[in-house]
Amino acid sequence: MNTTSRPIRAISVRQPYAEQILQGKKRKEYRSVPTNIRERVYIYASLTPGDELGNALVRGKIVGSVEIVDCVSDGDGGYAYKLARPERLARPLKPSNKPQPIWFRPF
Repeated sequence: MNTTSRPIRAISVRQPYAEQILQGKKRKEYRSVPTNIRERVYIYASLTPGDELGNALVRGKIVGSVEIVDCVSDGDGGYAYKLARPERLARPLKPSNKPQPIWFRPF
């Protein structure tokens, strides 16, 4: 990663959506709860795939990072976390702390 400081939090995202974030194709992550976090966070590719395409991708590891730049209502009772400047790790990392459904501290 090119950032000067390491992220301290990770967000769990199912594959293939974590990969789409890293490619810059997915610029919003939809969640049922809002967030006040506005910083770079790790992307943890969760063990559970989002669909059959996710089975072929890295799961259970930190795969990169992304900046959360805003959080807005999606109009349906959920929230869209606006994402920017994704960065892929050179090699995926196994977190030393137990992953949680949304936010956790991986190291």
